[in-house]
Amino acid sequence: MSERPTPRRVASVIRLRPEHADKYRELHRSVPQPVLDALSRAHITNYSIFLRDDTLFAYYEYTGNDDAADMAAIAGDPDTQRWWALTDPCQQPLDSAGPRERWVDSEELFHLD
Repeated sequence: MSERPTPRRVASVIRLRPEHADKYRELHRSVPQPVLDALSRAHITNYSIFLRDDTLFAYYEYTGNDDAADMAAIAGDPDTQRWWALTDPCQQPLDSAGPRERWVDSEELFHLD
């Protein structure tokens, strides 16, 4: 029996454009199943998005072995691309985001199992 890889915890942030807050909430009340399936195929589990003061905070655990390939598969998924066409206009990258970077990773400072 093979062991599951130890999850890698990923947290990232982006701003929510206040004028799109209601739309963003509504979109996330019913995320399309094909988008959820793409995330699962890419070994993403325990995915949550939180909102506070126009800042979105996302957390997920990655249990795969090839992060680059799995993230590329998500980015190349047509259903996910259609989903992002709806959600991206609601968001504004932080000033610290690099070119073409949207959600920016956060540094883990503490974790308790």
